Formats: sequence, structure tokens, C-alpha cells
Amino acid sequence: MAEPKEEEFLDDVANAEAEEFLQNLDELEDEAIELDELKAERDDYKDRWMRALADAENSRKRADKARRDAENYGGSKLARDMLPVYDNMKRAIESITDEQKESASGVITGIELTMRELLNVFKKHGLEMIRPEVGDKFDPNQHEAMFEAPVPGTKAGEIIQVSAEGFMLHDRLLRPAQVGVSSNVG
Repeated sequence: MAEPKEEEFLDDVANAEAEEFLQNLDELEDEAIELDELKAERDDYKDRWMRALADAENSRKRADKARRDAENYGGSKLARDMLPVYDNMKRAIESITDEQKESASGVITGIELTMRELLNVFKKHGLEMIRPEVGDKFDPNQHEAMFEAPVPGTKAGEIIQVSAEGFMLHDRLLRPAQVGVSSNVG
């Protein structure tokens, strides 16, 4: 059997080792807690970074769309203001008589060339004409009914007269075609 001093010494060593072990365990727990906190902080920063990246991408897409819209539709006011010029030139060309063609052929040719050039400029800038025909079905997305009348031999909703062509600017309606529509019931 061991002597009492030796037992006390062994107990002291065991207690010291147990104390050191508990202290090391506490330090490990503290390090684990700190590691968990650092991981949580890292995850928070990563989440913020991903959101900022997504926001930046969304901002870029919005700016691209705004730029495209400005390119495509920025001149819509000018285009709309040019439509009466087209209407007046069309009326002028339609009113030319054969006699006038013979006597002022140079002027008339100039007017016709100017009209052709106006239509080319319209097309170049995405302005497309809507040309309904008599007998076509009325489409409220492209046509404006100026009047309704019962016309024999037609169905309700058919175009019976075209007063003015309409225009689209790319995929947007700039001016609807102005038409008369049949109101026949049967």
C-alpha cells in the first residue's frame, strides 16, 4: 500500500490533471463557440455579397432595358408629330389629276419621291404602317372605330371604310388605324 503522502500527491496530480483537462475543455468550447460565430459572420457576409451581386445584376438589366426603350421609343413624340405630314402628303398625291401630272410632272415626281423617302425614314426608325382593308375584322388593339353603320352584305365587326392608316412604333401602337365598322346584326 502507498503511503499517505504519496496518495495525497497522486490525488493532487489527478486533480491537477482533471483541472487542466476541464480548462482545456472550456478553451475548446470557447474556440468552438468563436468558430461558430465566425462561420455565422462569414455566412452573413456571403449572403450580403450575393444580394449585392443580384442587386447589381438587376440594376444592369434595368439600365439595359431603359437604354433600349430610349433607343426604340425616345422619338415617339417626333414620330407622332410627323404623322399629319404623311396624311397631308398622301391627300395631296391622291388629289393629283391626270392634267396636273402632265403640266407639272417634275413637281409631282418630287412630291412622290418625298413621300417615298418619308416612308423609308419611318421604316428605318421602326415605324410600321397598319393598313387594314375593307372586309377585315375590326381589331380594337390596332383600329379605332370612327363610326358604325349597317351595310348590306357585311357582318358585324367588319371594316367597311378606312379613313386613315395606323402606325406602330416597334411593338407599340403609335396611332390606331381609323376605320368605319359594320353594325349589321345578322
